Amino acid sequence: MQKRTSLKDIAAATGVSTALVSYVLNNKKEGRINKLVAERIRAMAVKMNYRTNQIARSLKTSRTYTIGLVLADISNPFSAALARYIEDAADQEGYTVVFGSSDENPIKYKKILDALLNRQTDGLILSPPENSELLIKSLQHQVPFVLIDRYFPTLPTNQVLLDNYGSAYQATRHLIAAGYKQIGMINYDSALVHLAERSRGFTTALAESGLPAAPGRLQLVHATALREETELAMKNLLGKPTPADAVIFGSNIVAMHAVKYLKENGIRVPGQAALVTFDETDAFDLFYAPLTAIRQPIRKMAVEAVRILLANIEKENLPVEQVTYPGKLIIRASSAPRDQ
Repeated sequence: MQKRTSLKDIAAATGVSTALVSYVLNNKKEGRINKLVAERIRAMAVKMNYRTNQIARSLKTSRTYTIGLVLADISNPFSAALARYIEDAADQEGYTVVFGSSDENPIKYKKILDALLNRQTDGLILSPPENSELLIKSLQHQVPFVLIDRYFPTLPTNQVLLDNYGSAYQATRHLIAAGYKQIGMINYDSALVHLAERSRGFTTALAESGLPAAPGRLQLVHATALREETELAMKNLLGKPTPADAVIFGSNIVAMHAVKYLKENGIRVPGQAALVTFDETDAFDLFYAPLTAIRQPIRKMAVEAVRILLANIEKENLPVEQVTYPGKLIIRASSAPRDQ
């Protein structure tokens, strides 16, 4: 059997110290190491087929250098982007990310968490489903973790979030300023606080503008029957004697089903209905009226979540960090000013 290449072997081949090789291959002290030397070390590591001895590393440090990441649905464009940026940020610090999707199911969520804990991941980044508050609370003395995108107000946890209230408020005010007066919203029927905050931002903006939401203007749909209920919600909003002239969507997935309904029924955007959605996706650019969207700072959120988590892995009993980022309204054709 061929002998495993060691850090000492690479050091001898490149004429540097073993410590320097370790720093380079573990991405440490990058600003203090000559770039040409670092490139030479990495090239030699590839040439000599070096592989990290993870078992030895774990025994030495009492860590596995893995992070568990559990999101709602990795196929969702928002979740996929978040996962990619978290993976990149963790890799920069020498950590590997293990992924899981809860599918908004607390039972599946617990199963994934148990598997991650059993393989002794050093920490977790979590986007918890509805009705998982007690499960999250049980983790507080087991493993470092950070909540991302979602949170529970009663739990003092590390968390990185979007200002959902402010983002929905901003979107609604934009439509009002563009001349729309019969504004509706389709959001998830959920106890998750970040979704409730989107609804609250919508209703508050209307009330402050003297346009309180008429009965039925806030339509709530269930994730388990999303296509059917979104279509029904659109019919409810657009089929009234005084139809909605603009609709805000609480997620990009709801927006996708709504856009399909509009296309199938020949409803013009923004002529008959202006649209604004949370979260961008490239699919919206293919629509003849690209959708105005609340852009979340996904990369910043990912990097911040990794930073907070690794700090808590390195040192116990740090103060709780709760970071909230504003959304950015990206205005496109779907919410052009209404003809007066």
